This record gives sequence, structure tokens and C-alpha cells, in this order.
Amino acid sequence: MQTSFTPQQLADPNIAQSEAILRKCVHCGFCTATCPTYVTLGNELDSPRGRIYLIKDMLENDRPADAQVVTHIDRCLSCLACVTTCPSGVDYMHLVDHARIHIEKTYRRPIMDRLIRNLLAFVLPYPARFRTALKLARLGQPFASLFRKTKALRPLASMLDLAPKTTPTPSTVANPGTHAPQAEKRGRVAILTGCAQPVLDPEINDATIRLLTRIGIEVVLPEGEACCGALVHHMGREEQALASARRNVDVWMREIERGGLDAIIITASGCGTIIKDYGHMLRLDAAYADKAKEVSALAKDITEYLAGLDLPPLERNGLTVAYHSACSMQHGQKITMPPKLLLKAAGFAVRDPAEGHLCCGSAGTYNILQPEISAQLKARKVKNIEATKADIIATGNIGCMTQIASGTAIPIVHTVQLLDWAYGGKKPNRIEALK
Repeated sequence: MQTSFTPQQLADPNIAQSEAILRKCVHCGFCTATCPTYVTLGNELDSPRGRIYLIKDMLENDRPADAQVVTHIDRCLSCLACVTTCPSGVDYMHLVDHARIHIEKTYRRPIMDRLIRNLLAFVLPYPARFRTALKLARLGQPFASLFRKTKALRPLASMLDLAPKTTPTPSTVANPGTHAPQAEKRGRVAILTGCAQPVLDPEINDATIRLLTRIGIEVVLPEGEACCGALVHHMGREEQALASARRNVDVWMREIERGGLDAIIITASGCGTIIKDYGHMLRLDAAYADKAKEVSALAKDITEYLAGLDLPPLERNGLTVAYHSACSMQHGQKITMPPKLLLKAAGFAVRDPAEGHLCCGSAGTYNILQPEISAQLKARKVKNIEATKADIIATGNIGCMTQIASGTAIPIVHTVQLLDWAYGGKKPNRIEALK
């Protein structure tokens, strides 16, 4: 794609990066075939190619975002299926990140949109606040149908719909501290505790700790870590996201210096994608660039890490698992086979749902902020999963778990919970009815 940025504009490293990304696009349109919003809506401006044109025009002319740009960028799930498909290597992820930051700085949203986004940024990255909000949501759930009648209030209705009827008891296992290996020591890792996940399903981190220590891995949960920053990053709130990144880099670097780390284990793939990008996010920060790059190199999804430990194969257990590959896993981190191979080795029959490349519609806060499109994507995803006739659904992202569980009766659990169970751990609560 031809561009015409001025030398003065290109002196800004962020503009220079976006210009280089734009120049790689050759308008081929391959991305339209795998973009969930284009497949759903059929609007060229709701495809990566269309959004690229909008972003180019906005940045090149150095003008504030307008309502049209915001509408179509907001509809992007950041699922990155287009990145997987693109034959030209267009780095759409960092381009749309730049566009969102520009929108946040130059566009004044309607008041209700601003209030809802401020609420999400204030609550979701903080476990204690999120837990309190879920308790309050139960009082508001009877009013969800009223909120749904007004377009500006539909995100509030979506929040109430997604809130669980009960909130699990907080885990004591995943408090800051060190868990010694129960077998001959073969490694030392830190685990990202996370923000929303330990509130919605604390079993996931507990299962991870049990499994890792059982096979000889020392597990550290450092004091002082923050939310990974993904939720606010995808809302264009750059400074808040970078503050979280710096805090986590400091925490993990202290742990590296204290006892060394073989990996930083991530159990939510949405978090994994952004932590692996810390090196890029902080590349212009002289005090953090090298440290962030080191942290990003150590970040591994739990299945990515387990795949290198040669877990012993087990006998078939008679259960069939539909594996849902989260977008942040398959497109963001390019991890496709390890989760399925681990499940097969653990004795499960694994099935791939049709259209596995399409997003389920969760995408961080997308199912709150874009409820209509999200609902269509969820229905499509659930239909394809249920067609597998599986006993269980497995995935590696808490957002996907929450989204899909709201549309099907098939129990859905984290991949690591099934692996922990298969290798001698506790049966996940969500599949207690199965043999």
C-alpha cells in the first residue's frame, strides 16, 4: 500500500511503525475470509482491509478519530485471525493497537459509553473490586431486561447476564509464596495469578500448581504482580497498560535475580499474548526495554511449557473433548497443536469443532461493549461445538470459558484442569457429573 506520511510525522516512532505496517498490505482480501465481523456483517469497513484504509486515512492526515472510524475499530475483536491468514505479513495487531490509542486521545465518546468503559477499567483489572462487583451484579440481574431496551444501556445488561449466580470461594493455594516440588526438582517457574480468572474460576491456578509440583516443578507466586494490562490495552488506555506492564516486569525480574526462572507460566491465553508483547510495548522505554524483552522471552502458556516436559501417555479414558482454541492462543501466540496433543496423551479423545478459526465473541470486554455481534458469534461457535457430540469442552482462556458456558449445557473447563485430573489430581467441579 502506498503511503504519504511527511518526514515530520515519521519522526514519531509509533507513526513510523504504523507506516511500515501499512506498506505491507497489498489489498489481496484474504483477511476478509477469516474475519469474524466481516463474515457476520458483510461490511468491507468491518474487515481488516477496510479498517486498514480507515486507519491509514486518519493517521496520514493527522486528524482526530471520527464516529465512523470509532464504530468500525470498536467492532474489531482483535482476534488476529487476519494475521494468521495474511500472506504479506501485515502486523495488524500493532496497527490496530495504535489506532485505539489515537482514538482514546482524540475522540470524545458519548457519556454513557465513557462511563461504562471507565467502570470496566476501574473494576476488571482488580480482583477485590471485581469480586465485589459480581456480588452487586446479582442485585441488578432482575433489571437486565430493562437495560436491554435502551441501546446505550445494553452493555450494562450484558454485564449482568454474564455475571455468575454465585462467586467461588477465593483460593488459598494461589496466594503469594512458593510451592515446593513433590518429585525430583526439574525446574522453577513463576505463575501469573491474573485478575478476572482467579475470581471466576480459582480452580484453574490451583490445578496448575498441583500438576506442576507433582511432576517436579517449583512454583513461585511473586508478591506484588498486577493485571497483565490486556483489558485496558485493548481499550486504547496506553498509560494504564504500560504501568501494569512495568510493575509486572519489576516483580518478575526480582524473582529472576533471586532464584532464576525457567518460565513465566500464563494460564489465560489473552494474558499470554500481551505479556509476550511487553518487549514491544516497552521498546521505547530505556529503563525497561531490555528487561521487558527478557520477560517476554520467558512467558509461556501452561500447555506450551508442559509440552516440553514429556508427560507419560495414559490409557484412553472414554471421554471426548471438543477443544476450542482461543484466538489469543492460535492467532496471537501461534500455539495450535500442544494443547490437543497433551489431551490425547492424557487419554482423552479430542475433536476439532468446525470453523475453529472464528472467534467465540468474548474478546476481553467485547461481549460487554458489542453484545449484538458477540451474541451472533457465540451462537455460531456453540452450534459448531455441540455438533462434535463431545462430553467436555476444553480451552485455555477464561473469557472463552465464560462466553461459551453461557450458551451450552456441555461442561467447559480449562485444558490444565483436565490434565491435572488425568495425572492424579482433582476432578474439576464443572464435570463432577461425568464418570
